[in-house]
Amino acid sequence: MCAMTVEIVCRLFSVDEYQRMRETGILAEDDRVELVDGEVRVMSPAGPLHAAVVKRLNALLTKTAADHALISVHDLIRLDAFNEPQPDLAALRPRPDYYAVGHPLPRDIFFVIEVADASREYDRREKIPRYAAAGIPEAWLINVAQEIIEQYLDPQNGLYTRRLTCVPGDRITSVTLPMVILDVAAIFGG
Repeated sequence: MCAMTVEIVCRLFSVDEYQRMRETGILAEDDRVELVDGEVRVMSPAGPLHAAVVKRLNALLTKTAADHALISVHDLIRLDAFNEPQPDLAALRPRPDYYAVGHPLPRDIFFVIEVADASREYDRREKIPRYAAAGIPEAWLINVAQEIIEQYLDPQNGLYTRRLTCVPGDRITSVTLPMVILDVAAIFGG
């Protein structure tokens, strides 16, 4: 009897192919997926606490940065040919077309925010490094369960070189949009 081996090959998708999947209805508008390293990955569902923090951040950022940035909520950003993640929030450079002709690129982004409960380790290991590799100057990881904010800064050679930690009682200040100074407790509802 002859033994047979089967080699399994994964097919990676480009951002353009991923967009065609959305345009043709293979992926629906409300599918909670994103493209990371050419793989269509399912995002964990957002619970009520996660959603509340996103809403609070949206209100706070809109109030403090409205004249300087567009605040994008749960919208895709194009990092490169194989990565189009969907951060919880992003502060974007204003454009007259509001990005109607294409998703924001790294040069369009002041900072991104990931609000994490169940996805904390995934966001820290998978998404934050990709933001650094793309040259996004600032990223925040909001740890909902522990009420901690990790602020990542100074991307160099594909990694953030500085990480600051903020807790309730602190204020977090954006390096890329210095008018954004937020009370950490207010982000968590305190």
